[in-house]
Amino acid sequence: MKILLTGATGYIGQRLLPVLAAAGHEVTCLVRDARRFALPDTLPPSQHAQVQVVQGDLLQPESLASLPTDFDAAYYLVHSMSGDGSENFFQLEQASAQHFTEYLDRTTARQVIYLSGIANDHDLSVHLRSRRAVEDVLGQSRGAQLTVLRASIIIGSGSASFEIIRDLVEKLPVMVTPRWLNSRCQPLGVRDVMFYLTAVLDNPACLGQRFDVGGPDVLTYREMLLGLAAERGYRRWILTVPVLTPRLSSWWLYLVTSTSFSLAQSLVESLKNDTVVDPSRSIAQVVPHTCMSYREALALAFRRIEQNEVVSSWSDAMSSGTLRQDYMNAIQIPRHGMFFDRQLRPFNRPVAEVLENIWRIGGDRGWYKTDWLWRIRGLMDKLVGGVGLRRGRRSPNHLRAGDPLDFWRVLVADRAARRLLLYAEMKLPGEAWLQFRILDNPDGSHSLEQLAAYRPQGLLGRLYWYSVLPFHGIIFKGMVKNLISYGQ
Repeated sequence: MKILLTGATGYIGQRLLPVLAAAGHEVTCLVRDARRFALPDTLPPSQHAQVQVVQGDLLQPESLASLPTDFDAAYYLVHSMSGDGSENFFQLEQASAQHFTEYLDRTTARQVIYLSGIANDHDLSVHLRSRRAVEDVLGQSRGAQLTVLRASIIIGSGSASFEIIRDLVEKLPVMVTPRWLNSRCQPLGVRDVMFYLTAVLDNPACLGQRFDVGGPDVLTYREMLLGLAAERGYRRWILTVPVLTPRLSSWWLYLVTSTSFSLAQSLVESLKNDTVVDPSRSIAQVVPHTCMSYREALALAFRRIEQNEVVSSWSDAMSSGTLRQDYMNAIQIPRHGMFFDRQLRPFNRPVAEVLENIWRIGGDRGWYKTDWLWRIRGLMDKLVGGVGLRRGRRSPNHLRAGDPLDFWRVLVADRAARRLLLYAEMKLPGEAWLQFRILDNPDGSHSLEQLAAYRPQGLLGRLYWYSVLPFHGIIFKGMVKNLISYGQ
């Protein structure tokens, strides 16, 4: 089949694309910025020709005018758990779905598949109400019949739910938690999500239907935390108190875990609702399938992490941070109105070894000099609403354009050109870049160039640069030296 895949750079989209290609489908990925789209590592080179990339913004309907129209089916995976939870967010979600539906009606698509959220309660959060409203908009298509999969918590390596639960359990032996920890959910492994997304494709019994999907376990969030603790062999104590308001709970979750504040806020608001499968809407009646238990999904997620096989992460999405959507426009460091800190150091060891050190920067490896100062800077960023350092990195030794890297975003990761360029996603009164390049010297030797670049915004931006300048002499000189010597 010919399939249109939206949300191809998101957590689910990056995993679904190789599955569709492996089944022999031709997949067209609709993305906002083709420059930050990279084929997943799990897609074999022999299947690359089955994938096409087109560019369009669903909030700008004019950008969809010239897109291809010869599709058999479409996946609508464009939604965010990182909106601000306001009515403006609600309206933007509906506008995006409306523009997509209008475009869909110009195509030959017979089916549109939407991954939604279980929303069986009456008093729904803004995000769950938005999911239901998007369903209604997509259902207005004149040509493509809608199939909806409503899922509860998705558990998999890199998923937002899994990473937040993991953060809480691994960092806090004793947790003081709000009452929403007693809400119930039906966690579903990401592998089972992939099964259902493909099982309903071109399935006559699923056309025009809306299904609840969930794993075999109905658990409270408290039981999920304790279940992960048991899986990892930890002893944890959880105290539930009634005094934590939703806003205090959001700040607590944001400061303790790697999540952004907007995601923490939307999660806390949504967790007031039980997300349990309604038997009358269960997909099991139409697509029989034995799903993994919660503990089995956890075990698989940890195996993927230990084997460095994390395909995608919640933080891959642009909404996971504060970065502007057109950040790829910053792929060239400006020359004018800038402050620079350039370190150049020759070295004698093999280039491949130094390049490997560069490619492993951040995350668990750290920043090669005064990591405690980087942690303080990350905490400061968290306190003003930034992403902080806890996002880490998707893989310990592999980088690609668009990857999050602590409070940076990867713009260029070109091993052949021996260049890594990072763009700051932290809260700043300006823009910042950090670049590493290995240069060839005239005598045949090599040098490592480390360039920190900053473009200030107004007087505050300049004051910020001069305030951190004393630390540059400590950090940046030590970084370039240790990047060369590490592992010798």
